Amino acid sequence: MSTSALPGNRFERRRAETRRALIRAARQILAETGDTSASIQAIAERADVGFGSFYNHFESKTELFEAAVVDALEEYGQSFDERLAGIDDPAELVAAGFRLSARMADSHPEVMQVLRRRGLGHIHSDNGLARRALRDLEVGMASGRFTPVDPAVALSALGGTLLSLVELRFARPDLDGDEAALNLAEMVLRMLGVPPDDAHEVARRPLADSA
Repeated sequence: MSTSALPGNRFERRRAETRRALIRAARQILAETGDTSASIQAIAERADVGFGSFYNHFESKTELFEAAVVDALEEYGQSFDERLAGIDDPAELVAAGFRLSARMADSHPEVMQVLRRRGLGHIHSDNGLARRALRDLEVGMASGRFTPVDPAVALSALGGTLLSLVELRFARPDLDGDEAALNLAEMVLRMLGVPPDDAHEVARRPLADSA
């Protein structure tokens, strides 16, 4: 789970841990079923915290589930920061993002199930992978690596294709996820204006160790 340093004194640490427990519980629910109708009592019991503690941290279930989505997407984005550090080519970053996402369906299933169920509404958010993808698209366009278009439009195409890949990984676990990700990455690079031969090569560059 995405975390920051816990506060220093005991009261603040306990308060932070209670909030984290509620977010963990909400993330589990989203990953398992996507059903946000669970009662606050059921959420508190899953989190192993008192019912009254809920309102010390969240005004509503809507606010809690939104915080859970943001938390999962930020963990998703942070995993990319760790794995892709040192890569400067925006085309390689885009391709690697598709391939890592396909692998994370196995290595980080909770995060990817949350992305699968709630990611569409966060394609243009300021957290998680969205802001990182927008950054890479803008760098690619500014450098001439990608065809200049409205970055928001390019992000819509990129995000929609990525979510389709995630859906495919869960809906068709019998398919070769790595091969599907390679092919989609190559298609997206060509869509962004990378020449076909270059897109084919970039999409197949070696990745670091599996996530």
